[in-house]
Amino acid sequence: MLRPVPGFAQLDSESLEQVASGGLLAETGAGQVLFRERTLPDSLYVLLDGQVSLTGTSADASSTVIDVLGPGSSFVLANVLTDEPYLMGAHTIADSLLVRIGAEPMRQLVGTRPAAAMAMMRAMSTELSNMMRQVVDLKVRIAAQRLGTYLLSQVKEPAAERAEFRLPVPKGLLAPWLGCRAENLSRAFLALRSYGVETHGSRVVLHDIARLRGYAGAIQAPTVSDTTARPETEFVDAFRLRSRRSRGD
Repeated sequence: MLRPVPGFAQLDSESLEQVASGGLLAETGAGQVLFRERTLPDSLYVLLDGQVSLTGTSADASSTVIDVLGPGSSFVLANVLTDEPYLMGAHTIADSLLVRIGAEPMRQLVGTRPAAAMAMMRAMSTELSNMMRQVVDLKVRIAAQRLGTYLLSQVKEPAAERAEFRLPVPKGLLAPWLGCRAENLSRAFLALRSYGVETHGSRVVLHDIARLRGYAGAIQAPTVSDTTARPETEFVDAFRLRSRRSRGD
């Protein structure tokens, strides 16, 4: 179940077995606090199914959404390995399936196995790259362009000319995630109408994906073979198989 997760995918079988042996599966409902900002990490979390929001607070106690994570994400790896306080808090925003791995076993692993340490460094590099892309977006692109890129990320077919879907997160959560206020998000949706974006509550219709992509400056995702399983599908299938075996089915 951990093998497809960035960082764990590069571990040799013995190291992965060592990590997995100390992992605990946890099913949580929406709104469950996983950890709070400025507390010391006791676990590394791996999200197999569901959604998790990472939040940060300012000096005046106001908070904002730093990121929304989907299946196949681990967090927050750097703090776990360095035994430094979390720089953000985390809570589930949907029913979720997670693996909790003790922080101390993870530190022992990277301290004794150089190859495992390098794998974890690659995973931390990926986390940093994602954060840097968000920072660049906030500095050089307006809210409507950031919203356009987010909507394009919800299109499942790379070659599609038109798409229809429901927003996976509430607009109240989407606005701070994109670095704007609720009223700015509403204006951004209005601005995108001229690029073929139609909304009805949480339902979104993209009538001209190519035009929206040109405005938002988004890079088209590479085509993925239909036979390639999505990581979250592999996670859920593995969990179901494990559940059937434990019942003796």
